[in-house]
Order: sequence, then structure tokens, then C-alpha cells
Amino acid sequence: MKTIKITTPLDASVIEKLEAGDKVYVTGVLYTARDAAHKRIYDAMCRNEKLPFDMKGQVIYYSGPTPAKPDYVIGSAGPTTSGRMDAYTPQMLSAGLKGMIGKGNRSKEVREAMVKYRAVYLAATGGTGALIARSIKKAEIIAYPDLGTEAIYRLEVQDFPAIVVNDIYGRDLYEMGKASYAVRPSHC
Repeated sequence: MKTIKITTPLDASVIEKLEAGDKVYVTGVLYTARDAAHKRIYDAMCRNEKLPFDMKGQVIYYSGPTPAKPDYVIGSAGPTTSGRMDAYTPQMLSAGLKGMIGKGNRSKEVREAMVKYRAVYLAATGGTGALIARSIKKAEIIAYPDLGTEAIYRLEVQDFPAIVVNDIYGRDLYEMGKASYAVRPSHC
């Protein structure tokens, strides 16, 4: 397991180097999207409508940032539970999405889609939204402002901390962790 600095948008040469357990620092652009925004994006894809941003090579951060205080770029911007987006994720991966950041594990279907479409899932530490916000240098709403904190934001980040949970090789950090602590009978 290594520490790697990566820049978005992601391409194959970067994704191929990432392995479950690697610590990454992301610099570039992230797009926020939660449940309601995912539903709208998915529906737009089904109707062949223009999407709020080009998915190719991009990373979605499952977060609903709070409003910024005076003199701040953004409020708290912690991760939300990723599994709530699983129903929409394979379609987005097929459109070129290459990374997702959130918390919690992903469904079998999403993990298989990540291998098929060569994408990664990263975890951000829950409960550290104010700390994570320090790595966000610019934030602007680009779609669905009526959703309030669930609107889609375009974030410019520098050294955003995360850990690779699922890589393109089918490895899952959570499963690896469980296996390393599995109870094994002692041999007398």
C-alpha cells in the first residue's frame, strides 16, 4: 500500500496504478452529487438529454456541502453513504465516470461495473467534513440549485485525502480487512 498524488480527470495510466488500500491525495475537479441529483442525472441519461457535466474521466464526491460561512469557500463537506447511489452507478460508469468518493461499501453489481468500466471507489473519512473542506479551494453550483445542499457542485480541490477501497482489479479494502481479522481455530 502506497501514497499517491493523483489529478483529475482520471485516465487509464493513473487508474491502473491504484490498488485497494492506497492512500491518495486528489487535486483537480470533483463534482458533488447525492441521491436526488443521481436520480435526475440517471433520468436525463435515459432520455438522452445533455448532462450537467461530461462524465468522461470525472470523479463524483458523494457529499451535500453546507453553506459557506463568511470568508470561506464552502461549509462542511463530509462524505455521505455511497450505497444509496448504487442503483444509478453502473449507468454512470458506462458513460465514462472513473471515480467516486464516499463512505461505506458498494454492492456487488457496482463492484463488478467498476471492473468492467475500469473505475475506482475511494473512501473519505466520515465525521471530518470541516477538515475535508480545507482542501476545497473553489466551489460553485453547476446544476439543480433547487435541491439546496444536494445541488451539483463543481469543486476545485488540492490534496483531497482519500483511500482506495475498490480498484479495477476487483479488490475490496473492506473485504481484505475482514479477512485479515477472521477468527481462525487454534491448533492444539
